[in-house]
Amino acid sequence: METLYTAIATATGGGRDGHVHSEDDRLDLDARPPKEMGGSGEGTNPEQLFAAGFSACFLSALHAVGRAQKLDTTDAAVSASVSIGPNGDGGYGLAVELDVYAPNLARDEAQALADAAHLVCPYSNATRGNIDVLVTVVD
Repeated sequence: METLYTAIATATGGGRDGHVHSEDDRLDLDARPPKEMGGSGEGTNPEQLFAAGFSACFLSALHAVGRAQKLDTTDAAVSASVSIGPNGDGGYGLAVELDVYAPNLARDEAQALADAAHLVCPYSNATRGNIDVLVTVVD
């Protein structure tokens, strides 16, 4: 792979109960476990950050594929739900649900576009075969 860009972020403190910041200081957040996992919920958590990154990346892929297919992706949006839970082997696993909203496309056309974007998106490619990712078109 030819590297186009490298993002660098550092976690300090207790990891999930600490601080994260990017090398360029554009990201600078306290991390706290969610209340559902025994934390205060008063900061962000890795699952929220992953959901934000996946949804933004997938939307970019949707627009790129839409442009290539001459489809109108104006006002499209992607919501990512990232779930965490025990994996049965003593560790934890993730699952992702991507809800794709494409108001200017017919439902079947939007689903075909979302499926094509799922083949292009770097997050989709990184997670494929590793975690369950469900891509659904919503109204």
